[in-house]
Amino acid sequence: MELVLLIVHLVLAISLIGVVLLQRSEGGALGIGGGGGGGGMSGFLTGAATANLLTRATAVIAALFIASSMGLAIMSGSKRAPTSVVTGAGNTAPAAQQGSTKTPAEQPAAPPAPKQ
Repeated sequence: MELVLLIVHLVLAISLIGVVLLQRSEGGALGIGGGGGGGGMSGFLTGAATANLLTRATAVIAALFIASSMGLAIMSGSKRAPTSVVTGAGNTAPAAQQGSTKTPAEQPAAPPAPKQ
């Protein structure tokens, strides 16, 4: 089931990229986004109808993409017990401190005994 959802997720991601790239640029900062009218498909769809269709398709694909992302997250989270990084932080010590191989000269000196 998870593999099927992952394949659907990948198809949605690729189609979302394609639909976004097909949309007409609004910025025009480089002068390449808004020129010309329709190209070879001038009688098929008008500019407003194409923009409206692509906007709706983007919204639907984006909603499906988010739903598949949440589904994958829920499916992957149910396989293991919840863990915390904080609870296991104090249990481990570096390997050098676990088994001390220092000679007595290298060991830190004990604190001096209190005077009586």
